[in-house]
Amino acid sequence: MFSKVFKILHHPQINTPYSLEDILKTDAKVDFLVIEGALSRSEKILSRFGYSFKDILDILSKKAKYIICAGSCASFGGIFRLQNEAKIFGALFSGKEKGGFWFNNSKVINISGCPMHPRWFVETLLKLHYGDKLSLDEYRRPKEVYSYLVHHGCLRNEYFEWKVDCKDYGEKEGCLFYEHGCQGPMTHANCNKILWNSVSSKTRVGSACFGCTEFDFPRLALYETKKHMSLPSAPYGISKRAYYSLAGVAKGFKIERLEKRLIDENN
Repeated sequence: MFSKVFKILHHPQINTPYSLEDILKTDAKVDFLVIEGALSRSEKILSRFGYSFKDILDILSKKAKYIICAGSCASFGGIFRLQNEAKIFGALFSGKEKGGFWFNNSKVINISGCPMHPRWFVETLLKLHYGDKLSLDEYRRPKEVYSYLVHHGCLRNEYFEWKVDCKDYGEKEGCLFYEHGCQGPMTHANCNKILWNSVSSKTRVGSACFGCTEFDFPRLALYETKKHMSLPSAPYGISKRAYYSLAGVAKGFKIERLEKRLIDENN
């Protein structure tokens, strides 16, 4: 389907009909400029064909109808943002704050994730190709993907509601939020609705979501639950007072069904 609709003019790692130099010198317009990796205005970045790194991106961006930032590094700077190098950015953002490579470019669409789900990328391009309206959030991410939380569709939600902890990674039982650093309740993505390879997700296999679609990814402590006075941070969109009151009540209940193994191979 993808190859029948789109033609890739240049890619540095696969056989394509045009070289980068060809693309730079032509006056032809393109529909999409797809960028992977963090951006930099540093003069230390290797130039090509007499063009600086910044010149190359500026020339290509003027040819494109849309600029697709594929992945968290291109969107927000990703892991490179943690370096002591002030000139590393996403296209529009340096983490949460505006002020990235282009500062303000209405062509930019961010598809964050480390990695991004291929379906997010393909569906975004198809919607734009067929002229469908694409609604973007405040970080210029498609709302159809990033309005959801990873928490939505998670099979561990009942454990989350009744504050039943997962004892270790890889288990089917328990919630990974309270002790293992799961960021699902505050991470915007639909991973637990469309799944990866249409099969599974991190939380389904017993691993914590570490928030790879968010502007502040990666955090320094990926698999640790940040706590204040032994209580974890409140999930996205709920006040701390309300959450801690609810958590205190829920923790007081003991639900025998949730204390048992889901699949007991001995019975």
